[in-house]
Amino acid sequence: MAFLASSRAQPQDATGVLVLADGTIVWGRGFGATGSAVGEVCFNTAMTGYQEVMTDPSYAAQIVTFTFPHIGNVGANTEDVESRVEGAVGCIVREDVTRQSNFRSEGEFVEWMANMGKIGLSGVDTRALTRRIRLSGAPNAVIAHDPKGRFDLDALLQRAQEWPGLEGMDLAQRVSREHQEDWEGGYWRLGQGYGAAEREGKPHVVAIDYGSKDNIFRNLVKAGARVTVVPARTSLEDILALKPDGVFLSNGPGDPAATGEYAVPVIKALLDQDMPIFGICLGHQMLGLAAGARTAKMHQGHRGANHPVRRVGESWGETQDLVEITSMNHGFAIDPDSLPEGVEQTHVSLFDGSNCGIAITGKRAFGVQYHPEASPGPQDSFYLFEKFVGMLG
Repeated sequence: MAFLASSRAQPQDATGVLVLADGTIVWGRGFGATGSAVGEVCFNTAMTGYQEVMTDPSYAAQIVTFTFPHIGNVGANTEDVESRVEGAVGCIVREDVTRQSNFRSEGEFVEWMANMGKIGLSGVDTRALTRRIRLSGAPNAVIAHDPKGRFDLDALLQRAQEWPGLEGMDLAQRVSREHQEDWEGGYWRLGQGYGAAEREGKPHVVAIDYGSKDNIFRNLVKAGARVTVVPARTSLEDILALKPDGVFLSNGPGDPAATGEYAVPVIKALLDQDMPIFGICLGHQMLGLAAGARTAKMHQGHRGANHPVRRVGESWGETQDLVEITSMNHGFAIDPDSLPEGVEQTHVSLFDGSNCGIAITGKRAFGVQYHPEASPGPQDSFYLFEKFVGMLG
């Protein structure tokens, strides 16, 4: 079964359903957790990394359609979990989940999804669903799974229609740490796992957690920093009390303008003190807002592992005009036409020309929209961590 239509006629083997807010009904075979969840339906074009995608807090309140048809082939393991907090609420795949076949696997993806409380839907025409998203934008929807195939379609439709959507929604507080934490994890090595971070004598980075991925902190450690992670709403006074050499602004979910209501004043004050700042994804957008730019919701967003980005800023010197192969996950972006004087655009997407990086003239502050820690290049973007840590002397 590969089904995508607005018919309410339920196929015989349908144990899962996706109900879009416009009334479209997408039947399939449910897997993972049972029940229902509401969110925005997006698509991700990566061929690998499905477990990292599902545990990325930037996907909070989203249902991920994987365009690659064979999901589950490397199973699941504890080392590839990016965060223990909320990530994607569910996923949609073309084929039935592939049985694991990988030496690092600790279990099946189906079982892992159930244990994580995430709902899956297989047997869907993901090409048709992806095309719908590209043409009409990312819709609100409810995904549901019942092994007996019992669904109240009217109730699911009402829930999808009543959900307000991501625009105007601050999700960073929902996925942020509640308490300050000294980051202890080192970089991963095959057969050795994650080592311990060396903290003694290293420049100190305070990382503001808006919904962070653990691998970002490991890359900061690899670049030579020691890291203290603080909650999203940490005050300026509490940040400065930690005596940071630099401040990192993490990725995260939701509308940057909503999160910016409490985050931007803190970042502005840090800029006034000429604090070195590096932002990734939502953190990049927070930096842009603090510098006077605007953000806007994208039609379909960028989510995948092979997004080409060109360096265009003069601040990159001899490395200008190089292209990086990057990973992306964002549904909002900085409006490049809103960049004020003194804010330089440093990177642009070669797909659609959207903003992918900024630097603030006269300040030690920069950000990128993509995820350099995801390493699709695989090392195209690690220089950003080294650039930031190099500012902290």
